[in-house]
Amino acid sequence: PRWAMAYKFEAEQARTRLIAIDVQVGRTGALTPTARLEPVFLAGTTVSNASLHNEEEVARKDIRVGDWVWIEKAGEIIPQVVAVDLKARGPECAPWTPPETCPVCGAAAVKPAGEAVRRCTNLSCPAQIRQRIEHFCSRGAMDIQGLGPALVEQVTEVGLVHEVADLYGLCTADLAALERMGE
Repeated sequence: PRWAMAYKFEAEQARTRLIAIDVQVGRTGALTPTARLEPVFLAGTTVSNASLHNEEEVARKDIRVGDWVWIEKAGEIIPQVVAVDLKARGPECAPWTPPETCPVCGAAAVKPAGEAVRRCTNLSCPAQIRQRIEHFCSRGAMDIQGLGPALVEQVTEVGLVHEVADLYGLCTADLAALERMGE
């Protein structure tokens, strides 16, 4: 109602050390930096990874490997690095440089002018293929029950699936031969 007010609690924050910055490859080839953290308990869960969004955000916040960082959960769900504790920064903390090549396939990684995202140029990159297949199988697309990230990883690593169309050629014997699967 118009007369009522909704109050929200401030997001809970925790301080932890940034161990490394890993780069993930998405279905469109976007290279996304992710913070690997010393595990810390935050808002009911133990957090060991946090979103860094993109390389411009890393540079803007001056995030470096070895830094002590403050993290919080955006919308109480997704962990993200909010700030760096500059007083605790040691001399061993060097600025992070984004990769010039894809960390999965080694193809060139380019960042078009005016864009915030660096992308892998190889459309046959195994990480991109796996992500495209996961997206195709997801609830928002074809909603293929039982074909989650773990099984997609297995069928792509074994070589049963190289593209989305290969899913339709799978038979019971192919899947039953995989680890932790049966008829």
